[in-house]
Amino acid sequence: MEADFFHIRDVLTADERATLERVRDFLDREVRPGANERWAAEESPLHLRDRIRELNITGTYADDPSVAPRSYLLTGMIGMEMARVDPSFATFFGVHGGLGMGSIRECGSDEQKERWLPSMVRWERIGAFGLTEPLVGSGTAGGLTTTARREGDTWVLNGEKKWIGNATFADLVVIWARDEADNQVKGFVVEQGTPGFTPERLRQKISLRGVHNAHIVLDDVRVPEENRLQRANSFRDTARVLKTTRGGVAWSATGCAMGAYEAARAYAVEREQFGRPIGGFQLVQDLLSRMLGNITACQAMVMRMAELHDQDKLNDAQAALAKMFCTTRMRETVAWAREVFGGNGILLEYDVARFFADAEALYSYEGTRDMNSLIVGRACTGFSAFV
Repeated sequence: MEADFFHIRDVLTADERATLERVRDFLDREVRPGANERWAAEESPLHLRDRIRELNITGTYADDPSVAPRSYLLTGMIGMEMARVDPSFATFFGVHGGLGMGSIRECGSDEQKERWLPSMVRWERIGAFGLTEPLVGSGTAGGLTTTARREGDTWVLNGEKKWIGNATFADLVVIWARDEADNQVKGFVVEQGTPGFTPERLRQKISLRGVHNAHIVLDDVRVPEENRLQRANSFRDTARVLKTTRGGVAWSATGCAMGAYEAARAYAVEREQFGRPIGGFQLVQDLLSRMLGNITACQAMVMRMAELHDQDKLNDAQAALAKMFCTTRMRETVAWAREVFGGNGILLEYDVARFFADAEALYSYEGTRDMNSLIVGRACTGFSAFV
């Protein structure tokens, strides 16, 4: 039994369901085989970029008229299905299409959007997003240490970034830096190969090993004014991007939990102990039902979130609550799923170990549980408790 217990796919239109089925078929044929091997070898799914292009699901109609109009609900379900098969693939896709392209879409001028987004839709250029720093994660709104100094028509960037997905091979990396003149956060598109821009791949991760994260050093990196995102003038503009992508993480977390549940359910009906399948024992059935409860609650929340987004009514606190809730329930769910497997749960061949490990990264990035909780708390009370 799949983890769509309340048949949420039925709310899509016939055309949307056809698109989703096309994506599911691609994931089953191209992504699922070898997912564990890529994870173990720390290999990126970059080799699938041409096949992804053929799906025509990257970006929006506003980015390029070749992209079919798509609701936030369908976009969310696509992300959920990706994470249900391989959270590393979902993150690889989301960094490019959500964070990289989203920064340009939300904060770029019309000329910049026309210059970069069509080629990114076609995966001719891959994007990345550089906000987090070695010593600054949750405190990026007020403590960003990477600096930008204007010299004529050029900006000079100095600092470091860490955990930047896709950055070792991305063609365009959006770097967020604090302007020395007005102390405001601004966005800059740095092209791969720019002198002084050095991305070094982080290795030996225990989560999302199929994503190439980088530690970036920026040493007097010179960026032309034409590459400064013209509508990014403070961290409030950065937050516009994060509102959408936090919602995307909620969808991915739901998909990760679904993948873990489905692996556990399949194992429970086949694995025998005491002369019968373990799925026939009360304690195992209790774990499976708890997992489904968590998953269904998350599905209901992200579906409503997508409806609000489609109506242009989604606010930062709602996106933060979805990210906080769904990643917390995901973490609980993958632990229960791993429990069903007993000792086999730590072997990659059974899939659940990959979901169990990958959940840790989803739980942490795009704002920790605590930081998203404080965004929600501020909305509840009117008081900021961040410091």
